[in-house]
Amino acid sequence: MKISVELTLMPLQQDFETPIIDFIKRLRNSKFKVLENPMSTQIYGDYLELMPFLTKEIKTSFEQQENAVLNLKIVTSDRSTYESNF
Repeated sequence: MKISVELTLMPLQQDFETPIIDFIKRLRNSKFKVLENPMSTQIYGDYLELMPFLTKEIKTSFEQQENAVLNLKIVTSDRSTYESNF
């Protein structure tokens, strides 16, 4: 099953940009399609492959920070080619 995942990492620290950039770079270096905008990052792939990858990368980010919030949304389809028509 293909999924689309939207992620927003919010480190609760003064230097919040570095952990976000590191997280996005690790996502970019994966085999999955990654799209970014100023508010979040989207990643697309097969559920059984993508979820273990995300679990590992989220854990890495959490271990590198004392406090962080991660918002995550999952859609059960590949929405990477979506374009609004209005």
